[in-house]
Amino acid sequence: MTIAIIVYLLKFKVIWLELPPRGHRDAFSASMTPRTLNQLVAFTLNRQPYALRLASVRQVLRTVEVTPLPKAPEIVLGVVSLGGAVIPVLSIRRRLGLREREASLSDQLIVADSGCRTIALLVDAVIGVVERSTEEITDAERIVPGAQYVEGIAKLDNDILFIHNLDLFLSQPEESQLHDALAKRQGAE
Repeated sequence: MTIAIIVYLLKFKVIWLELPPRGHRDAFSASMTPRTLNQLVAFTLNRQPYALRLASVRQVLRTVEVTPLPKAPEIVLGVVSLGGAVIPVLSIRRRLGLREREASLSDQLIVADSGCRTIALLVDAVIGVVERSTEEITDAERIVPGAQYVEGIAKLDNDILFIHNLDLFLSQPEESQLHDALAKRQGAE
């Protein structure tokens, strides 16, 4: 048995909506819940858009001079001082095997929390915050099997947006090597 509801719209037009019986309304109400939105910080490298989850991003800064960090993993460009804290600066280009280029005054640093520490990522430009529903994000494994650092892929205008997972950005050996290099630097000061 269904319940019919009459809805009066402009000029008394009538629309009939069929609701499922009382015992089956959960399925109906679940489909009426709002979509979950994922907030992402979008940025570019070599004109290709990438993103991080907004929840992991602390701030975006203009690029500053990066101090080399001896004995750090190859992915680490060096460190910067931010509010008295020493923050390692990582190269997404090196991680993804992209062509390196000289740093530019227009480059930006995205300061974000990874699984173990706060890091800074050197990027060409930050596009801004974009929202994508969970339905608009495809699991990266379905499209690019073995993409370790990419958790999802979405569309951004006419481009593909690669959403990175910072918790997986450094391998355990790299994290350990970075920890040791930072400890040696701190002991040297």
